[in-house]
Amino acid sequence: MTRLLVTVIAVALGGFVGYLAGHAAGAPVVGAVIGGAVGACVVVLADTLRGYRLSRWLSGSQEGQAPRDTGFWGEIGYRVERSIRLREKSMQTEQTRLAQFILAMEASPNGVLLLDEADQITWCNAMAANHFGLDPERDKRQRVTNLVRAPVFVAHLQAGQYGETLLIPDPRGRGTLSVLVRSYGEGLKLVLSQDVTERERSEAMRRDFVANVSHEIRTPLTVLAGFIETMGNLPLTEVERRRVLTLMSQQTQRMQTLVSDLLTLAQLEGSPRPPIDRWVPVSKLIGQAHADGASLSMGRHQFTVTEDIDAQIAGLESELMSAVGNLVTNAVRYTPEGGRISVVWRRRDDGSGEITVSDTGIGVSREHIPRLTERFYRVDGSRSRETGGTGLGLSIVKHVVHRHGGELDVQSELGKGSSFCLVFPAARVRVPEPPALPEAKVAAEKVPR
Repeated sequence: MTRLLVTVIAVALGGFVGYLAGHAAGAPVVGAVIGGAVGACVVVLADTLRGYRLSRWLSGSQEGQAPRDTGFWGEIGYRVERSIRLREKSMQTEQTRLAQFILAMEASPNGVLLLDEADQITWCNAMAANHFGLDPERDKRQRVTNLVRAPVFVAHLQAGQYGETLLIPDPRGRGTLSVLVRSYGEGLKLVLSQDVTERERSEAMRRDFVANVSHEIRTPLTVLAGFIETMGNLPLTEVERRRVLTLMSQQTQRMQTLVSDLLTLAQLEGSPRPPIDRWVPVSKLIGQAHADGASLSMGRHQFTVTEDIDAQIAGLESELMSAVGNLVTNAVRYTPEGGRISVVWRRRDDGSGEITVSDTGIGVSREHIPRLTERFYRVDGSRSRETGGTGLGLSIVKHVVHRHGGELDVQSELGKGSSFCLVFPAARVRVPEPPALPEAKVAAEKVPR
């Protein structure tokens, strides 16, 4: 209405001025018409300039303010500017949310891979790139089946049935991946990946453990059942009966040892870490291990043992005794008669300490060393059973030393012997100060003779 009123006033004013000018020239009507037209043109020109300024602002970057004109164009400019600012704020909020979402996907422990309708990669996080051996930038817009060539994955993707989880080998040959494909939107696909190498390894170890335990227990039970049936059905002489009873006792002892080792492992895995304020003398550990080893050896081996040890180790005495004792027992079992066995303590320069059990026995090939501490792993199964081993001793040793914050170092050479070193950190090793002499005795020692 204001704009219309201004136009009417401008036309009327121009017509009045034109009328006066035309009246002086003898043509008042013509002058009024020309004056009204001039007034209208002035209004249209001013209106056009305002519209032009607004149009130029709209065609630019809209970074500054819109033209602050009065009237119609000023109102239009203000409303357009406010709408643009609100949209920019909304877009900035959405971009922030998108950036946070992408950061969350990047932080995900699982791989996330986005595919378009043609199975081309549109985006992937760093974990997916690591799983599938991709480059997040270089491999964009590439068909995923050209880069991940596992036949099971390609067939699953082409079949279009995405209800189950796949297990495929790592493209780089480092393990196993669990892959789940989900469709969304119009033909788009989401591929989730997870490294399940450790889980698969743990499952395999669990299966092997159950199978080995079943086999180890079944063997002596079968022997016992056979001997019981023999004693019940056949007349045996006194010598035969004693021999059968001896063999039955041996198999029973073997089964008891196996169950005891299994219970020890279960206790080690489920117990809290050993305390750091209980100090066990190293001399006691080595002395007991030497005594047990000498009893088992019955004079068939030469022993060298470190004596006069003042050092102490923080931990549980029973566990430490078990670890050192297992190493000495293995050394006796796998060292031929006349061989040498040594149990040595050494304090390192960094304050840590080590107990090393060495022998001149049969030794172990290099390829077997990494697996020696696996449960029931045997380099030679028949020889292990002949010596009475359960296959759990080194597993117990590894658990004990790890629980005490240390490491087990194994060095061995086939035919030349082995060396097992228990390394304990400096925080669990100390050499106590010698007890102070009583004041009276000190004074007496100072008196000259």
